[in-house]
Amino acid sequence: MVKVAVRSERAQETRVAILDAAERLFAEHGVGEVSNRQISEAAGQANNFAVGYHFGSKTELVRAIVHRYATETEQRRLRMLAALPDSADLREWISCLVRPVTDHLDGLGVPSWRARCLAQANTVPALRRIVIEESVATPSMRRTLEGMSRLLPGLPEEVHRERGDMSRLLVLHTLAERERALHEGGTTARTSWEATAVGLIDALGGLWFAPVTT
Repeated sequence: MVKVAVRSERAQETRVAILDAAERLFAEHGVGEVSNRQISEAAGQANNFAVGYHFGSKTELVRAIVHRYATETEQRRLRMLAALPDSADLREWISCLVRPVTDHLDGLGVPSWRARCLAQANTVPALRRIVIEESVATPSMRRTLEGMSRLLPGLPEEVHRERGDMSRLLVLHTLAERERALHEGGTTARTSWEATAVGLIDALGGLWFAPVTT
């Protein structure tokens, strides 16, 4: 039993090392430009087939990266939802969408690669659906999106879908750009992740409340 536990612990440590290495390499070079062998080497694995052994394929590796991100933001969002008043307005619901992510990235410190990795994966058609599916699959995200929708009953369905896509891209690329600037020591539009959250909430509120031209 002890040997089994040790092997299981080592396997988990290897998986985490591969996820961390892949996240960094994908962020820096793009998903398509990085081989499984490069990821294995960056993760300190002598076996060049370690990625395939632990994850099966690069697609499933990306899914695991996105799932880890979604899992780590879930508890933050659930706590925000639990404290949300029944009279919450759209801005408060948008805050539940944004702040768990900015708080999570803030907690990663500098440098981090998570936002840039997700942005890179989003540029690959075959992976974009994975990013979307895994990001909205958690109970807290479903509740947040449903809460926002209830406050926009008159918005046409096609406009709702369009603005949902706009919101996702705005958040994703704003966070990736800030993460990149922090890593490179460049200037940022906002002084902190908290201020970045405020800016995103303002922008998303304007986007969702914008008039619809027919």
